[in-house]
Amino acid sequence: MDSTLDSRLDSTLYTPPDTERHTSSAPALPLRDMVYGQLRAAVLDGEFGPRERLAEMRLAARFGVSRTPVREALARLLADGLIERGDGGFFVTIPNLTQLRDLYELRVTLELRGIARAIDDPSVRHEPGVLKAELERWYAMGERPPDPDPRFVVQDERFHAELSRASGNPALTDALVAVSERIRRVRMYDFLTRDRVETTITEHIEIMEAVRDGRLDDAHRALHAHVGDSMAVVLERAQRAMTQMALHADRL
Repeated sequence: MDSTLDSRLDSTLYTPPDTERHTSSAPALPLRDMVYGQLRAAVLDGEFGPRERLAEMRLAARFGVSRTPVREALARLLADGLIERGDGGFFVTIPNLTQLRDLYELRVTLELRGIARAIDDPSVRHEPGVLKAELERWYAMGERPPDPDPRFVVQDERFHAELSRASGNPALTDALVAVSERIRRVRMYDFLTRDRVETTITEHIEIMEAVRDGRLDDAHRALHAHVGDSMAVVLERAQRAMTQMALHADRL
């Protein structure tokens, strides 16, 4: 995974079991970047409730810093679209149904374009090394499926980002990662049952095997079905997810 994509997907929600982190030799980040990265991960990880105010003083105490880097981090998160300004301060952004419909439509478009560009242009080849590495990860999960957990969404996002990255258009992948982050807080609640997790694993393997084997039309159809082939289904899932988010907020 390239460094830009890795830094955006990597969070406390998911650490590859076969990856060792070597932080001792890494250069120290500027304080403002460190606070931004930690606060961004906390927002994406669902550590703050939908109505919890992101108070500067409390966050400064949490990170052991002054209010200045916290204020800068909040401004950057506001620009990212991950938080919004409300009465009395900043709150985590939770898209409404209209916004979710638009974001899901964008996600579907970005997802399918990665394969469609290879169908349209025979000179475009998916990177076999990327496909192989990601397939091996999902084969391992297929043998020992993880327990249902809202945080499985990060592994799901990684699959889709790697599939996109293998198609060779970094801008497309960056856009997909960005939109996936904006709907993560709702999509988390798509993975509360074992059958949903196991179905996702099976479908991911089928999609990526089809791409690996050059069956791009089959892969395109399977991916379209996987991400949702009608806006009605998307909205129904979103409505259920929002309900689950209210009911299960204590699980985050």
